Formats: sequence, structure tokens, C-alpha cells
Amino acid sequence: MPAADLPLGTIAALALAGGLALGPWLARVSVRLARRDDTAPAGPLRTALTVALVALALAGALLAAGVRPGTVALAWAGGAGVVLAQVDLAVHRLPDRVTVPAYAAVATALVVDAVALGTWTALLRAVLAGAAAFGLAACAAVLSPRGLGFGDVKLLGLLGLVLGWVGWGALLAGVFLGLVTGAAASVTLVAAGRAGWRTALPFGPPLLVGAALALALGSPALPT
Repeated sequence: MPAADLPLGTIAALALAGGLALGPWLARVSVRLARRDDTAPAGPLRTALTVALVALALAGALLAAGVRPGTVALAWAGGAGVVLAQVDLAVHRLPDRVTVPAYAAVATALVVDAVALGTWTALLRAVLAGAAAFGLAACAAVLSPRGLGFGDVKLLGLLGLVLGWVGWGALLAGVFLGLVTGAAASVTLVAAGRAGWRTALPFGPPLLVGAALALALGSPALPT
């Protein structure tokens, strides 16, 4: 079902239900991964924030793609991004326990979309974009390990897979907006005295924000 055929009230209700169902669990996951403690609880503020972010991610996926297998890919990547951003902000780490399953889930959803709707060209583009993003990021990490970690490399590959499915323009916009977001955050922290020019800052959240902005602002024509 195309997004245009979904009433906004239905989208809001589905997104809120999904956020309330998944948010508390994902909040606990983010805390436990950051602390490496499988019993650590999530506080009420973190839980409320995670519920809101997950609901926004689900609403964005439904608004962008409607009801189709590819929507699962967008939603899963969004939920994984919420967890990854929280962990990266806390401990500067992007755990494989989130990223690797996200690769599998996103790829599976895109394959099912191709089988059901014939979007094979988009699937091929997604694979090529993911491989290109991963490869270029890996080269950058080898040349400048202090600037880019391999957790960031794997995240870029995942974002390349998702944005590449939408289109090459979405991929380029997402990377560009991620770099701009990261630069703006760095300058803001330096100006506020919270960081120095040599301070290592997490790169995952800006990349995720850039990808979300590319999908939200670009109004892409999704594969049909």
C-alpha cells in the first residue's frame, strides 16, 4: 500500500504503538551494551526518549514507503540507529551485536521486496551502494584510524545499503548531511568549551542524522 493511501492518523497510531512496544526494550539494550552489563536498567528519561525516537523512525518509514517489505528495512535500520547512536554517544562504540543483525534484516527485507514487487534494480543498486560505502570508508579508516573507526565503517555500509535502495542521490545527500552535522556538532562543542579541536567525537550519530535527513527532506521516489 503506497504511503499516500495511509491516513496520517493510522500512521501515527502504528508508530506510537511500535514505539511503546519496542522503545523500553531498546532503551535497556542500549544501556546494557554501553555498560557491558546484561542487568543494567534504563532510566525513565532514556526510556521516554527511546520510545519517542523509535516512534519517529517507524512513522518515517511508513511515510516514506507505505506498507511493503522495504518498509521493514527502513524501520529496522531506524530502530538499530536509535540504539547505536545512544551507545556511541555514551562510550564511542558501535557494537556488532546491533550492526550485524541489522545488515541481515535489511538485506532480507529488500530481497523480499524485490521478489514481491520486482524491485531488482533497486536491490542491485543497494548492494553496490553498500559495498561502495563500506569500501571507501574502510580505506579512510586504514589511512586515518583516529578519524574513523571500523564501527563507523560498518555503519556506513549499512546506511549505504538502505540509502542506495532509495537512490544514488539519497546516498550522496545522506553522507554529505552526515558530514555537515558532524562538523556543526564539533564546532558547537568547541565554542561551548565542551571539547577541543583534537577531541575525539563519536561519528555514528551525525551519520545517522544525515541519513534520516536525506530520507525526510529529499522526498525520494521509492522503487516500484
